Amino acid sequence: MLENYFPVLLFMVVGLLVGVAPMALGKVVGLLLGTNRPDSEKLSPYECGFEAFEDARMQFDVRYYLVAILFILFDLEVAFLLPWAAVIKEIGFPGFLAMMVFLGILVVGFIYEWMKGALEWE
Repeated sequence: MLENYFPVLLFMVVGLLVGVAPMALGKVVGLLLGTNRPDSEKLSPYECGFEAFEDARMQFDVRYYLVAILFILFDLEVAFLLPWAAVIKEIGFPGFLAMMVFLGILVVGFIYEWMKGALEWE
């Protein structure tokens, strides 16, 4: 019975090797062949060719996270719409009606967020 799971185990081992082997090989080659001459310029924070404006640990406005969550929500809507569109002929009118209810709820939520000003930056 356990031999049925051998392909799964093999898949996991190969996946682990594909992910870990290049990193380990790069580290070993870097230690053996690379030179390490740190100085203040190499160790300084670098951002797009000039010094960083502020501390990297500054707090973000909560609206940034709200817009990100709204993007994920409406992106998931598309993830539900594509399979639904592929099988619309098989599921018929009840499936169509269920998706219209789903889209209606999402539109009401979108209008609510818009009216509350969640999509405004200023």
